[in-house]
Amino acid sequence: MDQNVSNIAQVKYANVSSDERSLAILTHVLSIFFSFIPGLVIYLMKKDESPYVAEHAKEVLNFQISLLIYVFVSIILVFLIIGIVLLIAIGIGSLILYIIAAIKASDDILYRYPFTIRLIK
Repeated sequence: MDQNVSNIAQVKYANVSSDERSLAILTHVLSIFFSFIPGLVIYLMKKDESPYVAEHAKEVLNFQISLLIYVFVSIILVFLIIGIVLLIAIGIGSLILYIIAAIKASDDILYRYPFTIRLIK
């Protein structure tokens, strides 16, 4: 995959098996409940076998790292009251984005989460 796709919100894949699709969907859905752990485990298991699943897992890991940074900053800002609003927005926004990413994964599309710092390439 070309390195220039990091600016593209969605990347369509061809010839994705149903097992790969299921794992990609599971990566996004399980991350709602278990944070970065599903993305990390699935990435380590499938990074050499399936580029499609590996890309989804990396995207989830990058999003989780970004969320951790945003939550940390918001906790500091709680003393200025705005942090409470930011924490609520992060919680609701991340839930919506996980659902969107899972739906896109079911259509064989790699969804690039917005506001994500891509540390894992």
